[in-house]
Parts: sequence; structure tokens; C-alpha cells
Amino acid sequence: MRSAARRFAAACAAGALAVTLAACAESQRDTGTEQGGSGGTGGTMVFGAAGAPRSFDPLFAQDGETFRVSRQIYDTLITYKQGTSELTPGLATKWEPSPDGKEWTFTLREGVKFHDGTDFNAEAVCFNFNRWFNLSTAAAQSQAIYYYELFGGYSNNLTKDTTDPVYNSCQAPNPTTAVVKLNRAKGAFPAAFGLTSLSISSPAALQQYNGDEVTQSGESFSYSAYAMEHPTGTGPFKFESYDRTNQTITLVRNDQYWGEKAKLDKLIFRVIPDENARKQELQAGTIDGFDYPSAADWPALKNAGFQVLVRPVFNILYLGINKKNNPALRDIRVRQAIAYALDRESLVRNQMPEGAVVATQFVPDTVNGYNPDIQPIPHDPERAKALLAEAGVPNLTLNFYYPTEVSRPYMPNPTNIFTALAENLRQVGITVNPVAKPWNGGYLDDVQVNGVQDLHLLGWTGDYNDPGNFVEGFFGSPGPEFGLTDAEDGAIINSIRKADETVGDEAHAAAWRETNRLVMEQLPAVPLSSSPPAIVVRKGVNGLIPSPLTDERFLTVSVD
Repeated sequence: MRSAARRFAAACAAGALAVTLAACAESQRDTGTEQGGSGGTGGTMVFGAAGAPRSFDPLFAQDGETFRVSRQIYDTLITYKQGTSELTPGLATKWEPSPDGKEWTFTLREGVKFHDGTDFNAEAVCFNFNRWFNLSTAAAQSQAIYYYELFGGYSNNLTKDTTDPVYNSCQAPNPTTAVVKLNRAKGAFPAAFGLTSLSISSPAALQQYNGDEVTQSGESFSYSAYAMEHPTGTGPFKFESYDRTNQTITLVRNDQYWGEKAKLDKLIFRVIPDENARKQELQAGTIDGFDYPSAADWPALKNAGFQVLVRPVFNILYLGINKKNNPALRDIRVRQAIAYALDRESLVRNQMPEGAVVATQFVPDTVNGYNPDIQPIPHDPERAKALLAEAGVPNLTLNFYYPTEVSRPYMPNPTNIFTALAENLRQVGITVNPVAKPWNGGYLDDVQVNGVQDLHLLGWTGDYNDPGNFVEGFFGSPGPEFGLTDAEDGAIINSIRKADETVGDEAHAAAWRETNRLVMEQLPAVPLSSSPPAIVVRKGVNGLIPSPLTDERFLTVSVD
């Protein structure tokens, strides 16, 4: 299941950010930033965060700013090679699936300690997996969005209508071997084992500080002492403090880290919600870097001597089509006409940052399972008009929703993007009723929960290299939440499930290529573009390696 629940929660969070990049090696050469860092050890880096973390327990994280901090404190069994989406050993040195994909055996590192001095071992791994599966309150289950999306349920589901969880059990035959058993194969694995939400916490600390305690009051959630004051992982930095008055999170180097020790003495995250304010703080020298500088600011920042590190492309912007309100949109000819009406090449050329590309399908071309045989939809206004006439709606009227007060990696200026697309639609005879709403002030509720729109703009940045992380989330389950698939899209939904459960690298990729072909044939939405966002740091910050997954690790960073 990859329903809108996770997407909505992640997108809604004030600090929700998702990321992508462009030719890592090239960007490092351009900026002088070298993999592994350069310069001396020691010192403090101050990073401008766009929002405050919800907590410091990654199990309950749904937003980029929480993940950014958690990645420094915790490790996962498998992780991603810096600057790529390739898998590399984390707390596990080796992972092996059974032939049917229902069992994963992890060989674990020896001699690893949690920040509280307790041992990391197979029992600790199983403690974490069983903790996730056995969350005992509805509030806790509702906040473990990423876990639910991957594992499909709990031992006792309290918030979702499912009785078919993926997870079965975990066994620890010896301290360095953990065996995770599943009820069915899941194509997201092994890549998804690297998700920050599946970080391994200290069992002792979780028990001491009531790690599973989550309470709800209206739309607000409160988390345990573990999550807010005592996060305890095995990562290269340890949690020191969270000063809520000054909105700063302070981490210190873990000198007992099992891997390469962090170069920095301290890593401080200062919460600065306004992007322009973050830019001014960088220019004033009070912070050392921040994420998602506006593409329009890249040239000026570079000219001023700052390092603009561009990430490889790993996202999708799409035009959502909600078929439930306007009967005309249930006609494939009308959806095709909308697709032919859109001048996506002009959109990419005029509205997107350098390095953006037209999307041919709902995954970027760097994702396994991308279908190279799918051709771009051409801009053909005359064909669009003919299809609308054939469908009997030459004067169609559509409510087109777009967000304000936001800039996303895949959607740098929503108003400009809407304006360009709306004009394309008007040129083929479609009347566009524009509806603008603030991102966190009604837009997401309207398009992802209430489903009141006909058309809308939205997108996604990948968490790991599997098509399901994109396609299943967009189209994997029918219902009003996302407004992209419904009961008539059974062929797409069944194809997604089949691809997700197909075992074997080539067979899995082939199943997803077929699913991507089917989606583009039925056009429940229209893919528009993929864009490369950036992260900016001052001169003298070395070793920051931009990640297509927003998976930047600061242990390689040093400051002059």
C-alpha cells in the first residue's frame, strides 16, 4: 500500500521537503567539493533548516527536516552510497534474500555500540522490527507512515482496514545474524531497508524513555521523552540538545562511531522557515548553508562565491486528473487531449532550472524499471481539439487547482507553471477556472483528501531506487484521497501489485516497465517534468556530497 496517507502527511508537514540532483561528480568538480571532505577536522557547522523536526524518532518521521537530523544520529541495516541511490553496507555487512523473497538474512557488524554504550546485535535488530510491528496505540500507528506503507499493517491494526501485513517475524540465531521473515515478497526490498524510518534505535533507551508513547490532541501529536530528548542510535553524531526558544538542534561527534569518524566537533541546525531569511543569513555568514535555494538565485549565489551543489534528477512533477467530479474526464480521449495540449518542452525550457527534463512516464530515467520504449507525448493542439470534438466536449470547463506559498524541488514556482499550462489548455478550447490555495492552508486537503478539483499540480521525490516508490504511491490504490485512480483502473492496480511482488532483478524491472507502459496508455494523470534541486554552502565548507535521495550525511564535512 502506498496510499495518499503517507504522501499527504509528508507533504503537509511544514518542513516537508523532497530532493533530487544532477551529475554528482560534475557538481563536485565545479564547486571544488571533494568526496570524503577536505581540510582539517574539528569546528562547528551551522545549517539553516527550513522547519523544526517533529521529533527525533525517525519511525514517526514524515518530513524532510526530521529525516535530515535523524540521518546523522542513526544508522540503518543497509544505506546508500553517498551521492547515489546505490546500496552499500550499513549496520549489516551483507544481506541475502531467500529464493522466494520472503526471508532476508542480515550479517551484522561486530563491536558496534549505541550512543548509550549498549551493544548493537541481532537481538537489537529484532527488537526494533518487533517494536514497529507491535505498536499498540492508534496514535502511534497513525504516525508510523513509512513503516505502514512498506509493511502494510501491524499485529493489531487500529487505524487501517487491513489484515494482510507484509512483516511476519524476526529471529536472532546468533549475535551477528538477524533473519527477517515476510508473509509475501516485497519489491521495495532491499532498497527500502535503507529508509531513515527503519533506523535502528537502542532497545534500552526505547524502554527507559517510553519510546512508543504517542498522544493525539485534535490534529496535533505529542511524542515520548525518547523521541524528544533522548534519541539513541549508532550514528556518527550524538544528540546533545534542542533549544526550542532559539530553535537550534545541537549534535556532537560520536567518537566511538564504528565507521569513519565525523570531522566536525559539532553540527547545529538552526530553524529558519523563510527561504529569503536563510539566504540573508548565509550572506551574513551566520549560517554555513541551507537547502533548496530558489533556482532563480543560483547564478547570484555562485557569483558571490557560494557553492551551489546541484543534485541529480530523482523526482516527478505531474498534472493530476480527478475523474470523480467531471464525467468528461472518465473518457480516455479527453485525458489524451489534455496531454496533447500541454507544451511540456516549453514548460521545462522556461519555468524549470537548468538540467530539468520532460518526463515520459511517472519515474525518472535513473530508476530501475524505467521504460525506454515509451515516447514523449508531443505538443499537438490540433490533435487535442479533434479528440475533444470526438468526445463531444469541444467547450470543456475544468477547475484547475494550484498551490501558493510554497516552492517544491519538482515545482519551483507553482503560479508560473499553472499559468503556462492553463494557457496551453485555453488554446485548445478548454475553459480553465483557476483555484489557488496555500500549500498548508487548504490545497493539500482539497486535492488529496477532499478531491474537489478536476486538475491539480503535484509531484514526488524518490526515497529509494524502485518504481514502486513512485508509481505505487500515485496509482496503487483506488479512492478519493489521491484522485488519480478509481475502480475503473483495476488493470493498473493489479499490474502494480504484480510488479511489486515479482522476485528477481530483471523480472522485477520488466514487470515495472510493463506497468509504466500501461499507466501511460490509460493516462490517469500526465507526467510533466523532472528537475534538479540544489543545496548551497559557503566557501570553506568541504566534503558535503549532495544526494538524489536527500540523504546527505554530514560526517564527511569539514569547515575552514
